[in-house]
Amino acid sequence: MTYASRNSLGRRDLLKRAVVAAFLGVVSCLAAGQAQAQQLRKAHQAGAKSQVIPRENALAGALDWQLTRVRLDKQRGFRSPWIEGYCSKQSVAAGESIDIMVSTKAPGRFLIEIFRTGYYGGRAARLMTTLGPFDGKSQPTPTMGEKQLHECRWRPTVTLTIPEDWVSGVYLGRLTLLTEDPAKAPWQSYVVFIVRDDRPADILFQCSDNTWQAYNRWPDKYSVYTHPKGNQGPWADVSFDRPYAKYAQIYENPQSVGSGEWLCFEFPFAYWLEQNGYDVTYCSNSDMISPERGLKCKAFLSVGHDEYWDIRQYNSVVRMRDAGVNLLFFSGNAVCWVSPFRASSDGRPKRIIFRGGPYGGDYQYAVKREKEHGPFPHRGPDEGYLMGARNVSPVNGAGDWIAVKPGHWMFDGTGMKKNDRIPGLIGWEYHGDPPPDIEGLEVVAEGTALQGGVRPQHWTATIYPGPKNNFVFNAATIFWSQDLSRPPGHMIPWSHWTRPHGPDERVQRITHNLLQRAISE
Repeated sequence: MTYASRNSLGRRDLLKRAVVAAFLGVVSCLAAGQAQAQQLRKAHQAGAKSQVIPRENALAGALDWQLTRVRLDKQRGFRSPWIEGYCSKQSVAAGESIDIMVSTKAPGRFLIEIFRTGYYGGRAARLMTTLGPFDGKSQPTPTMGEKQLHECRWRPTVTLTIPEDWVSGVYLGRLTLLTEDPAKAPWQSYVVFIVRDDRPADILFQCSDNTWQAYNRWPDKYSVYTHPKGNQGPWADVSFDRPYAKYAQIYENPQSVGSGEWLCFEFPFAYWLEQNGYDVTYCSNSDMISPERGLKCKAFLSVGHDEYWDIRQYNSVVRMRDAGVNLLFFSGNAVCWVSPFRASSDGRPKRIIFRGGPYGGDYQYAVKREKEHGPFPHRGPDEGYLMGARNVSPVNGAGDWIAVKPGHWMFDGTGMKKNDRIPGLIGWEYHGDPPPDIEGLEVVAEGTALQGGVRPQHWTATIYPGPKNNFVFNAATIFWSQDLSRPPGHMIPWSHWTRPHGPDERVQRITHNLLQRAISE
């Protein structure tokens, strides 16, 4: 069965609704809603880039979109077998379809509510459509395959065709069991997918979903980090054809189940961008294996925990930089591991990844990893020559973000002086080591992170000029987005006995300065 948005009903159904609404005295409300949807659709189709995001966020946000009742299979467990699901694709375009697979532990009815995450007047999500109710049934936990692969082959519950007026963004499907028995809780979990588009836009926000999957432990201990041979080698394969378990690091929060790492590391940045009306569009890591999407935008953002890149992603972003696209790495431990895509067992592309080897070329970091955890089948280039700073080992720690070149234009309006600190902004992981020899590169912030709260490690934030009056910025921390906003549904991370302090007007102003320079003509 295929479902479409409530805004995509046929003409006859709309007329019937209008007649009913007239008798109920609510025609004006319905007309206003249809007018807003029509304006949004026209703006989207016409590529009115300065209005797509503001008009979308002018629509009414949802008062109830988060998970309220979550049950894991054991104390401090990872999966929610009472209701859980996954999607057939990481991303989907308007007009295309996506399958949603759902399993329930026992027979029962359930709903799927689809929300787009954004600003929406501070409510952080908008209800796009409700699907169901459906009859739930248990679908099998897959038998472990080679390299500990767990690849579900569940039957689709529903096929959703994405309406033409659905704006690019990160969408959460809330799965809710229905019950009339007060003794039985209506358990919930999420599925997550990205709606992409192909329009020219100022900003392309790359979601870090390869890394979400690399850390996904569903059904229990089957991430790339949990193989008996060790947690850093090439031994484990992971599939996107399985639910996202509760996020396994940084915090203990069952409300993350099904959402990957989106609500922790990336959503505060997207919320802030949309709050401020930036012309932003979204994509998956898997959408970047060729550069065409990014070449239509002025700025490319890597946000949060963006550790796992197919080598084709790397080559795409190099081509974008060389063509004049501004690159902004608001991330840490990014471009760390080569993670080649391969197809699922039924032939769908880009559904399985593994840790193929380190980026780093002949730099000491990559050589050391090869010696300690290899042999690896792949070795990526030195990521420092793309990002302006490198990955370091060991990398887990925390510290303050310290300005060392406050006269740089990126600090305009912040009031920051040399050695001023933004507390707790460095962590969970970061970039450092001596920067590569790139002409014009400047270290704008640097300092010490403490491994385990005690062992010092040097980190560096940098900026360097690109070849066509563009630039590359590296914030050198996973936590950057944490100081931009604190939206509903956000899950605050911590790192080694410290944490980011939340919205900081200096971080906001630095980010504005960088983005305004990046998107200016």
